[in-house]
Amino acid sequence: MTESPRRRAVRDVVFVEGVRTPFGKAKPDGIYAETRADDLMVKLVRELLRRNPELPPERIDEVAIAATTQQGDQGLTLGRTVGVLAGLPRSVPGYAIDRMCAGGMTAVTSTAAGIAMGAADIAIAGGVEHMGRHPMGFDADVNPRFVSERLVDAQALNMGVTAENLHDKFPHLTKERADAYAVDSQAKYAKAVANGDVGPELVPVAVRSATQGWGLATADELPRPGTTVEAIKDLKTPFRPGGRVTAGNASPLTDGATASIVAAGDVAAELGLPVRMRLVSYAFAGVAPEIMGYGPVPATDKALKQAGLTIEDIGLFEINEAFAVQVLSFLDHYGIADDDPRVNPYGGAIAMGHPLASSGVRLMTQLARQFEQHPEVRYGITSMCVGLGQGGTVVWENPHHADYSGHTSTDGEN
Repeated sequence: MTESPRRRAVRDVVFVEGVRTPFGKAKPDGIYAETRADDLMVKLVRELLRRNPELPPERIDEVAIAATTQQGDQGLTLGRTVGVLAGLPRSVPGYAIDRMCAGGMTAVTSTAAGIAMGAADIAIAGGVEHMGRHPMGFDADVNPRFVSERLVDAQALNMGVTAENLHDKFPHLTKERADAYAVDSQAKYAKAVANGDVGPELVPVAVRSATQGWGLATADELPRPGTTVEAIKDLKTPFRPGGRVTAGNASPLTDGATASIVAAGDVAAELGLPVRMRLVSYAFAGVAPEIMGYGPVPATDKALKQAGLTIEDIGLFEINEAFAVQVLSFLDHYGIADDDPRVNPYGGAIAMGHPLASSGVRLMTQLARQFEQHPEVRYGITSMCVGLGQGGTVVWENPHHADYSGHTSTDGEN
C-alpha cells in the first residue's frame, strides 16, 4: 500500500532585492524609444545576480515577468525568453503574467505562493511596460458583449474616465485636493532623490537614439520638480469637459521595468541572502470597472483580515498613484489625512511614472528601503488599483523591527 504524500508546512517568503530601470517618457523622443522591452528586463535580471553573488543561478526555480500588452518585444512568454537571454541555466523555467497594472505585483505573489508550499525555493519576479511601443489595449479585440449586454459601461475601458467617475462618487474629493496631492508627490520625490532615497535601486541602461547616438539612462525622465498648484490648476481635462482629471494629477505614460528576488526564508538564510521584508499576506479584489480606482480598498480589507491585522497596525503605505483621486479615495475610506507622512514618503507614480505591469515591484522596493530607515515600524503595505475593476494589496513585515516574527537574519546593502 502506497503511503500518503508527506505534508509540507507553509514556509516564510521573503523579499531579497528589488531593482528597476530609470523610467522614461512613452514618446518618440523618450529615452527608450529605440530600446527593446525584453532587453530592459534582461539588464535587470543580470543586475540582480551581480548584486547577489551568493545566489547560484542554478538555484533559481522560476522567472515570472509581467506585461500588460503582450505583443512584439513584450510577447513570447517573457519569463522564459528573458531568462535565456540573461544567461540563466536552461534548466530555469519561466512564464508571463497579465493583470494589467498589478502584473508585477502578481508575479511576486504567484511565485511566493509556490515558494510557500514548497514548489520552489527562489524566484525572479518583475514586470515591464514599453508603452511607447505598446499602448495599453492596443490591437485588443474587446468582446462586444461587454457593452451590448451592459456588463460594463463602454467608458469603463478608459482609465481616465474611471478616475472622473471616482470624483463623481466622492464629490468631497475635489480637483483642488487632487492637485494638492499631486504637487506633494512631486515635492516628496524631489526630496527623496536629493537625499539618496531614490537612486540605489536604479540600474543604468545603455540607450541609443537616431539623433543623439549612444547614451546612458541613469535617472527618471518624467518628474517635474518645482510643480505648484497654480501651475497645474488650469490644465486641460481630456477625459471630460470641465472635469477634474488632468495631466498634472495623473501618472504619465511611461516606459520602464522592475525585477526582484523572492525566496523561502530558510533558503535565504542558508545562502546568506539579505532579507528586506517578509510577506505576511496578500489579496486581490474586484470592484465595478467604472470605478476601478477604488479596488485597493476591498483588497486591503481582505489582506488585513487574512493577516489578523487592522489598518491601525500599518506604519507605512506604498500606494500606486495611477490618479490622485484613486489614492485619496483610499485614504478617505480609512480616515487617513491627504498629507499623512506614512503614505508614499518618496513620492509616487504621479512624479516618477507608471509603466503599468512594472509598478507593483517598484512599490515593494521603496517600502523595503523605508523599512530600513524605520525599524520602529513593524508592518507596511503595497497596494494598487487595476484596470477593469480590481485592486491588489500585499502586507509586509519589517525584519528590522524588534518583534520581527521571521526566522531569518538580515544583512546590509550589497
